[in-house]
Amino acid sequence: MSEEKAPLGDERMQTMYRDMLRIRRFEETAFELFEKGEVVGGIHVSIGQEGCSVGACSTLRDDDAILTTHRGHGHSIAKGTRLPEMMAELLGKATGLCHAKGGSMHIADVSKGHYGAHSIVGSNMPMAVGIGLAFHFEGKGQVAVVFFGDGAANEGSFHESMNLASIWKLPVIFFCENNHFASSTRVQYATSVADISARAAAYDAPGVTVDGMDVLAVHEVMVEAVDRARRGLGPSLVEAKTYRYFGHSRKDPQFGPYRTEEEWNEWKAKDPLLVAERILGVSEAQKKAHAEAVENELRDALAFARQSPEPAPDEVYEDLYA
Repeated sequence: MSEEKAPLGDERMQTMYRDMLRIRRFEETAFELFEKGEVVGGIHVSIGQEGCSVGACSTLRDDDAILTTHRGHGHSIAKGTRLPEMMAELLGKATGLCHAKGGSMHIADVSKGHYGAHSIVGSNMPMAVGIGLAFHFEGKGQVAVVFFGDGAANEGSFHESMNLASIWKLPVIFFCENNHFASSTRVQYATSVADISARAAAYDAPGVTVDGMDVLAVHEVMVEAVDRARRGLGPSLVEAKTYRYFGHSRKDPQFGPYRTEEEWNEWKAKDPLLVAERILGVSEAQKKAHAEAVENELRDALAFARQSPEPAPDEVYEDLYA
């Protein structure tokens, strides 16, 4: 990706930057709330991976589908999920997206085409193929994007799903966020290829590796993959090489036996927000305006969540069956 601006309007580029900032500040706030005991259950933040979420989802329509992972706050926000209901879900309130039954790891917002975060590694890929099959029969040009990590690329579900999607030419985009660690297992230790995108060739599908810290590079690659899927030409595999700045989960230290502070600093110099400020042409005045707007959003979202009621005890029996 060159340092030149992509052929996008300034308003759209500013929206992409604000979405990245919105994800960053939402997750920083959620992490702080978790440490205070306000967030219920576990939490896995994607801080450092905002370029992947926004770059990918900026190419999608509202009626397109995404399926994400336990590290899925960023994808949800990039797809358009409202912050108040999302924050309420994390705080275990009745007004949450899933009425406090999903929490951080199982958020869903079907109104925005978000078919759920899935904590079982690789479990979302067969579901994406099913949704892609439905889209194929409906013939409305919709696509399904399934996000997964480098660890999930070694699951059988990845290979089975890519194979079936390729056989049936389904509109599914397999988006691998290679943040270099499956929990604490370094990707080079557990993966036989230097680029996970190379595996697409086995299924006669295009595969491309992109700099996941560069939101415009991700956007450009996804424009091609989405267009191909809409035209009925089948799936693509996009591998975005990125980095998470926090540990796998709250119990995992930021630095530990599997990564050094020196490595962390090298990736921090390529922070996707810093890259976006440069390549999207965000001025100091615009940065300030975006920051103020996002802080106001977060303040209102948190107030909404805190003021929302707890779920009633008898609601535990609701939503058990479709």
